[in-house]
Amino acid sequence: MTELRRWVLDSPAQLKLLRASLHEAVTGEALAEGAALDEIPEKVCLVATELATNALRHALPPTTVRLGRSGSRYVLDVDDKAPDVVPQYSEGRPLGQGGLGLQLASKFALEIGWYVEGDSKHVWAEFPMPG
Repeated sequence: MTELRRWVLDSPAQLKLLRASLHEAVTGEALAEGAALDEIPEKVCLVATELATNALRHALPPTTVRLGRSGSRYVLDVDDKAPDVVPQYSEGRPLGQGGLGLQLASKFALEIGWYVEGDSKHVWAEFPMPG
């Protein structure tokens, strides 16, 4: 995987900046305030935000979000400092009660997974590159 961009987040307040910057990294264009996202960038941004939110909520900061490229796929990798906490897929949990990160990743991504490396747990998702 070739890393394209990296973001280090210390708080949920940085998620809005992550979404805008991630959109620009995927499309090459800045996201205007209130603008709708295209299909692939929207899915990448939504999954990145959900996974980063989970990492910030359930582990110690910082959380690192990486966008990479492998062949014709984007690879999103979100790490946290809780390698002993297994990611929980919460199928059927009502909206508003958390646990959507992996649900959305499995719905929108081509593949998802996770692994532990050193003192970090990484959750990753792959998306097709548009056109």
